[in-house]
Amino acid sequence: QVQLVESGGGLVQPGGSLRLSCAASGFVFSTYNMAWYRQAPGKDREWVATITSAGTTTNYADSVKGRFTISRDNAKDTVYLQMNSLRPEDTAVYYCKGSSRFRQYWGQGTQVTVSS
Repeated sequence: QVQLVESGGGLVQPGGSLRLSCAASGFVFSTYNMAWYRQAPGKDREWVATITSAGTTTNYADSVKGRFTISRDNAKDTVYLQMNSLRPEDTAVYYCKGSSRFRQYWGQGTQVTVSS
């Protein structure tokens, strides 16, 4: 059974930091590119960051570049999103996604709220 389980969300003040984790099971994690997406209330889901299967290449949306860092540990089947200098507009449900040439898997999401 394929599972992607996000954790680490919560309430944080503007300027603060959070580290999200996404633990994978049921598929060969090290062969999948992994990504983080987010969806704010009333808005479409948007891409945040991607990391290749070996972790050699990362890409970021302009809105988070320089503030967020995606990383992975293939020994632990886990992908991370380190979020620094958080802003109220970063408030959203954050989802991880695993993708290969033929399949995509999504997690259930974790809420991040940035507010004073």
